[in-house]
Amino acid sequence: MNCFSREYYPLFGIIALTAIALILFWPFVDVVILGGSLAIVLLPIHERLTRFVRPVISAVLITVAVCLILSVTVFATVLFLRENAGLIDQIFSTIGDWISNPNTHPGAFGFTISKDTLMVWLAKGNALFVNYWTTITNNIFIISFKIIVFFISFLLILLKGVSLKQRIFNHLPSPVRKYCDQLTPVTVDTLYVIYIVQFAIAFLTFFISIPVFYLLGYGNILFYSFLSALCEIVPILGSSVAFIIVGAYAFALGDIRGVLILFILGYFVVSALPEIYVRPVLVGRRVKIHPAIMFIGLIGGLITMGLAGFVLGPLIIVLIIQSYRIWMDDQKTNAESRDPS
Repeated sequence: MNCFSREYYPLFGIIALTAIALILFWPFVDVVILGGSLAIVLLPIHERLTRFVRPVISAVLITVAVCLILSVTVFATVLFLRENAGLIDQIFSTIGDWISNPNTHPGAFGFTISKDTLMVWLAKGNALFVNYWTTITNNIFIISFKIIVFFISFLLILLKGVSLKQRIFNHLPSPVRKYCDQLTPVTVDTLYVIYIVQFAIAFLTFFISIPVFYLLGYGNILFYSFLSALCEIVPILGSSVAFIIVGAYAFALGDIRGVLILFILGYFVVSALPEIYVRPVLVGRRVKIHPAIMFIGLIGGLITMGLAGFVLGPLIIVLIIQSYRIWMDDQKTNAESRDPS
């Protein structure tokens, strides 16, 4: 006796193939998620443009516009880093000499962090901020493939996302389809807020960093503020990375006053406060979820899922809570229908 009807066999086959694809292409799932989620956020623009041009043309125009914006941003960032290459190299060289010197590295002051661990962190910082061109060249194939996958995902979701959703929903049982319809608006709102808040926090970081680096007294205030905003706009980094680097530089110079300024004002006020309070409040207010819960989703997602967790972490939290709310409303409605009094 068969446990399942034959009509479910194709569905099981699709699920199995999807699982295999996720396993094989897991290193590229993050760019698919980012591309698809960004396309969902920009779908309203696509719908407005389709009133004047064909959907294909609208999708291509938006994809080209996003590509140009990202290209200009990357070019400006590389140009800014190149113009300040001497300062960046000086920072990392000073930190490297400080770590290599047995009289000054953290072990000499009782810290438990080993020299090898610090050198690994320093090497990663060098690869990201100093030798970034070499890092890109050595990983050009993977980076290029990820860029292609990102824009293909973006274009396809922008062009076929709505129709694909309707096709899937039409084959779902009525209760499940009703449940998914209720989750769709909060999903779109969450994705919209995640991207908007990310850029808003980056701009906020740039401006509130200026007084901190002015008090630091090292000059190059705009560069340090830009570095903080740059790290903040990359979800897996955060502005705390910039303050840790500059703080290590201040410690290597023996500037204890600078270390305290960067630790108290930089790390706690500029870096930690937006992440702990501002971001969860802005995201949670739109989707009506407590900021503490959103903070857990944001940080937990980045820690467990990397770049994809930037989107999936808060989204999963929101969907779980919203599902609970829908279930509670259904239970209340059913109870009232059984007991009209």
